[in-house]
Amino acid sequence: MAPGKAKAIGIDLGTTYSCVAVFQYGKVEIIANDQGNRTTPSCVAFTDTERLIGDAAKNQVAMNPKNTIFDVKRLIGRRFTDESVQADRKHWPFRVIDQEGKPKLEVEYKGEKKILSPVEVSSMVLTKMKETAEAYLGQEVTDAVITVPAYFNDAQRQATKDAGVIAGLNVLRIINEPTAAALAYGLDKRVQGEQRVLIFDLGGGTFDVSILSIDDDIFEVMSTAGDTHLGGEDFNNRLVSYLSQEFKRKHKKDLTNNPQAIQRLHTVAERAKRTLSAGPHATIEEDSLFEGVDFYTRITRARFEDLCYDLFRKCLDPVERAITDANINKRDIDTVVLVGGSTRIPKVRRLLQEVLDGKDLNKSINPDEAVAYGAAIQAAILSGDRSAEIQDVVLVDVTPLSLGIEVEGFEMSTVIKRNTTIPTVATGSYTTVSDNQTRLRVQVYEGERAHTKYNNRLGEFMLTGIPPAPRGVADIKVTFDIDANGIMNVTAKEQSTGSSNNIMITNNRDRLSKEEIELMISDAEEFRLQDDLHRKINASRNKLKDYAYSVKSAVTGTLAERKLTAGDIEKVTKAAEKVLQWLDSNYKATEGEITQQLEELQKTCSPIMIKINVARGR
Repeated sequence: MAPGKAKAIGIDLGTTYSCVAVFQYGKVEIIANDQGNRTTPSCVAFTDTERLIGDAAKNQVAMNPKNTIFDVKRLIGRRFTDESVQADRKHWPFRVIDQEGKPKLEVEYKGEKKILSPVEVSSMVLTKMKETAEAYLGQEVTDAVITVPAYFNDAQRQATKDAGVIAGLNVLRIINEPTAAALAYGLDKRVQGEQRVLIFDLGGGTFDVSILSIDDDIFEVMSTAGDTHLGGEDFNNRLVSYLSQEFKRKHKKDLTNNPQAIQRLHTVAERAKRTLSAGPHATIEEDSLFEGVDFYTRITRARFEDLCYDLFRKCLDPVERAITDANINKRDIDTVVLVGGSTRIPKVRRLLQEVLDGKDLNKSINPDEAVAYGAAIQAAILSGDRSAEIQDVVLVDVTPLSLGIEVEGFEMSTVIKRNTTIPTVATGSYTTVSDNQTRLRVQVYEGERAHTKYNNRLGEFMLTGIPPAPRGVADIKVTFDIDANGIMNVTAKEQSTGSSNNIMITNNRDRLSKEEIELMISDAEEFRLQDDLHRKINASRNKLKDYAYSVKSAVTGTLAERKLTAGDIEKVTKAAEKVLQWLDSNYKATEGEITQQLEELQKTCSPIMIKINVARGR
């Protein structure tokens, strides 16, 4: 890098804490903030006189709970009606309101009401990280790589990128947190030869598992899984709920409707959680917690583990799913790397070891800093740094969800399966569903469900110029092309005429999803039987429809007129049309009802079809 050229930074924009780093002089440096801390609370506060960001905001939260915003990462890119948003609102002291279907934050600033979007609040945290880097480097910083959970959907990624732009940053790339952590591990340890590394990233609000193959300087993501709504804040909330009940039991007072008291409980709960990771019990002492009453209690690690046991167990399913998707066995994993502050919880570590058959956990990299470390490496690479330490690094990522189009029966036809490495190109073959069809609507979806209504619609376009022909004759190729930035181009082409059309789907606001992306995969598992039944019913419908069209077609033409009576032709035609009408008006028909219709149609038509086949010499 030329002397004086502005450095590109890496930012881990976390739910509870953020971290910024830079690659210079052949190594990564984690940058401390103005308080001397290497991580900064992702917290913004508004008072009668000023706006506070980071440590200053967190330090006054108990005194100003309604105007101190935190956990905003749990809102970014989501809809107000999202179940997780509604669940979180119950725990937050600040006000979340509905504005055109989007969650907004209402605060009082300098005596006036102010409405903020999650993107704006995130941009304030990013601004703080940018300023922290500029103070350390002594120069203006514009280029940055920002990390997101691997399971963030495109709306959440775009919202994060928008926050960077608002903060005055040129976002070189949005990269996945576990992938960044793998970069940190691979370069810090100078991995020799091929290693399969499982990154277990449990942070303050999100959870990711990724399996990567690291071969010298080539980092290839094999699979990814996770939950964008699971982390340390959920553990804190369980503790707060327990402590508020304990206070009510001891003092016969309900403090749950007092924001100041609840926020003070949050502070002591987080402190107790950290203490319990190091020792068997924690003492909680809070003077004048509520209505002048002091609160004193003790909690054991065993009780904490019992309170959160179901949440800890939720961390295990994505581990197994990632291993299955990577097509490897547990014994094939060479290293398990822990990332995120919540991986310090002993029970989480024990459960992870159990599911991995006792495999040792690698605790050699700092779980709070690893993601920013990797982001800084990627920022240096993208900005053209040719330092020997990183010049040969190649990062290969994957698409976290399956991609495809809607076909007859509202069924999802997958063209690119989830966890396919990008960039990639894949093509599917399709045809028309009606006689003389000249237009085809191509609707693009992402998700794992058999029925498209459960998946996320990305866009659509119309293919015209299809030559009139019987149903099923046209040969249409639909091609998905995804580049390294995740930008996707979908093209449909009719082969005989060359007629084509396409749509480019980028990470834009139109990719907002009503279902969270993590629910798409968990739903796919939960409703697997329901999906299988849908596929069977759809196959039965198509079989009946194809038979009806085939017999209807068979009794037209000169051969049929010579060999069949007018009554035979009318009988088959009417029976086929009756079945097609029945299909149109009975979309919710069961597999058994469809099969019965097919059997009755065959019973009616088979004797007549035999005459046709004999005439054809079959």
